[in-house]
Amino acid sequence: MNDVDLAIVGGGLAGGLIALALATRRPELRLTLIERGVTLGGDHTWSFHDSDLCDDGAALVAPLISHHWPAQSVAFERHQRRLSTGYNSILSSQFHARLNEALKDSIILGRAVTRLSPTEVNFDSGGVLRAGAVIDCRGAFESSHLALGFQKFVGQVVQLRQPHGIDAPVIMDATVAQLDGYRFVYLLPFDARTIMIEDTRYADGPSLSPEQLRDDITAYATGKGWKIDHVVREETGILPIALGGDINAFWNTSLPDSDGLIARGGMRAGLFHPLTGYSLPDAVALALRIARTDELSPDALFGLTKDLSISTWQSRSFYRLLTRMLFLAAEPDKRHHVLDRFYRLPQSLIERFYAGRSTTADMLRILSGKPPVPVLKALGVLNEAAVLGTMRKKLG
Repeated sequence: MNDVDLAIVGGGLAGGLIALALATRRPELRLTLIERGVTLGGDHTWSFHDSDLCDDGAALVAPLISHHWPAQSVAFERHQRRLSTGYNSILSSQFHARLNEALKDSIILGRAVTRLSPTEVNFDSGGVLRAGAVIDCRGAFESSHLALGFQKFVGQVVQLRQPHGIDAPVIMDATVAQLDGYRFVYLLPFDARTIMIEDTRYADGPSLSPEQLRDDITAYATGKGWKIDHVVREETGILPIALGGDINAFWNTSLPDSDGLIARGGMRAGLFHPLTGYSLPDAVALALRIARTDELSPDALFGLTKDLSISTWQSRSFYRLLTRMLFLAAEPDKRHHVLDRFYRLPQSLIERFYAGRSTTADMLRILSGKPPVPVLKALGVLNEAAVLGTMRKKLG
């Protein structure tokens, strides 16, 4: 007899949403959500646009939303723009609370996993959980089959001594000095005096100096005339940005701590927007897909997660092309011109872009006109396979 019908390893966004969708649709299912940390979701903020999700997806995440704003804005040296697209944020504290309400005793916290198989979870304490099937949602891992850039950030939620005057998220303030690639500041106003200030870099390498970015956040606040009373909390991250890869090889390789081919979710399945790094829409799509299937065997779940990942990857070659142009064709201190140009396009096109649903007309519109990168360099990054081979050589 199995201990549970389904074990989900990794209590971050992807694993949590799969568990929530199954608990809602399949309450009779014996499932367990396993997280090595002491809380689900860690200490993160996930955001998405109103236009990113279908109706079922919006209903799934509705109880998790901590803040909603009816608009958002961007700022560049040459122009500023306010968009009427609604914007939402999920705080990990609310994510943890809502999942605990929905899953009750089906959560294991503070237990590190040492090895997985399609039907077993081995803990560092020596215990073994037997399951009808296992889904691995433990986050991104290094793979020679993917060519990646990096989106690095430090975000601080700060309490100010006076109102900040920001009424909607600023998803890109690129008027700042361009450091370590494309740099922008991201602002989420939670109340009149509480705001998240996040310093983000689209950089070639994964190295991150939190101390330097903290200093830059303080300098940004000072430049705005804001006086920080205290830092409420801080989050840091290094997100993958996809330039190219062999998605079939990525899936046909067993992970070092796994026996056999196991179903995967989230970043571990390569499910994220290649250019923006947004992973919530893909996590929602996978959760809904799993909740709707009647077959939860290891082979069926592996096939389902693999097929969704591969089809999603194949449909996004255009976004990886743009990522290569940004990282490989544009000079680091000139990359902001690419985004400046993009944010002059129609709002509906921008919404479809973030949702990963760009039309052929959208793609032609984005690429038309005078390119913001040198033509010869742009031509040199057209071949995705060649770029993956070149990056493999650089890595030795």
